[in-house]
Amino acid sequence: MDGQNDPPMPRLPFPPLTRSHILHCSYHSWYPRYRSITPKARLIPLDAPFLSYLRADGILLPPEDNTSFPNNDDQDTDSGIFSSASSLYSSSSEEDPDPSLHWPEIHAKIRSTIHELGGNVIPKLNWSAPKDATWINATNNMECRTPNDVYLLLKSSDFITHDLEQAFDGCEPPPSSSNELKSEDEIPYHLILRKTIPTLHPSLEFRCFVRSRTLLCICQRDLHYYDFLPALVPTLRSLIQGFFDEHLRDSFEDENFVFDVYVSGPERKRKVWLVDINPWAGRTDPLLFSWLEVLGMEVPGSLGGADGRAMNGVDGEQGVEEEEEGEEDLFTPEFRLVNRNDPEAYSFNTPQYSAHKMPKDVVDASGDGEAGLRDFMGRWREIVREQEESERKDRDGI
Repeated sequence: MDGQNDPPMPRLPFPPLTRSHILHCSYHSWYPRYRSITPKARLIPLDAPFLSYLRADGILLPPEDNTSFPNNDDQDTDSGIFSSASSLYSSSSEEDPDPSLHWPEIHAKIRSTIHELGGNVIPKLNWSAPKDATWINATNNMECRTPNDVYLLLKSSDFITHDLEQAFDGCEPPPSSSNELKSEDEIPYHLILRKTIPTLHPSLEFRCFVRSRTLLCICQRDLHYYDFLPALVPTLRSLIQGFFDEHLRDSFEDENFVFDVYVSGPERKRKVWLVDINPWAGRTDPLLFSWLEVLGMEVPGSLGGADGRAMNGVDGEQGVEEEEEGEEDLFTPEFRLVNRNDPEAYSFNTPQYSAHKMPKDVVDASGDGEAGLRDFMGRWREIVREQEESERKDRDGI
């Protein structure tokens, strides 16, 4: 067979991935330290019954109580498609229990937090937001106005499932004497509700790569072309470099990591906000770079090495100190944007998160609201019933 004797693809030269590094990048771990430079958010610790609900198959939502808050009088109480235990996902609405009875404090806390943050929030777990599940939200984004909007996004997301089931994938097994967590069941999971920023413009979100506590490179997070961005690169690079030097370089636990920022404000009052911190690992999307590129970039003061550790020997260490400082002063991180002629600029590439989205028939049906989806599911159940009946007749020889 062709390719049978081909040598295996070499592994990317990442340093060993530890469970402690994954946990350091968890929102609940770094947020208390960087709260003043992070957009407004609230963290809700999650208990075992709620985590079991998220992990369970199917989508069963609590019945909506019609409690509304004073500043939300004119808002629809449900921005999702389904929002009660009598939804399409239930086979027998009268018998379906209210799942929130097993976690009433969390349900109440989510409701009150949404109200506290202005009636509109964006949810995420420790590492991931349900970006791949926006298709199920009527607004086609991650904005939530009720607890059921939150539950619907979380339970429809493969990214959230990864947080719950595969957070430690690719990590080195911890030594038996280590204090590192042994499984995902020991992770202190949190629901993060972030205040929606209506004026947030995705063109000013950037991903930043740090190795050996050096800001190596920066790129857009939103893969569209913006004609005004190239002229802003010197200003943006200076702002992000200054932000990193002041707030992150010496305070984050690990020397290699990836962080996301948002730059807000008018030209002379721009401010950098920390949005997220991500693991230095293949699971983090390098976006406009490739990991091979990033891992091959030279770190100032280092003789190389993909893990970013200086390879200078002990001898002469003091003699190169001044040279290293000079190199750091001269080093400028690469800043990469989507160019006018890039395929990404015109969405010629595969749509983002397409592997996690629903079939076109389901999406089309959702355009007609709940009635359309009920009709679609009714037809689907009829097809399944007929198929099962046909298989039964084949088995019985009819």
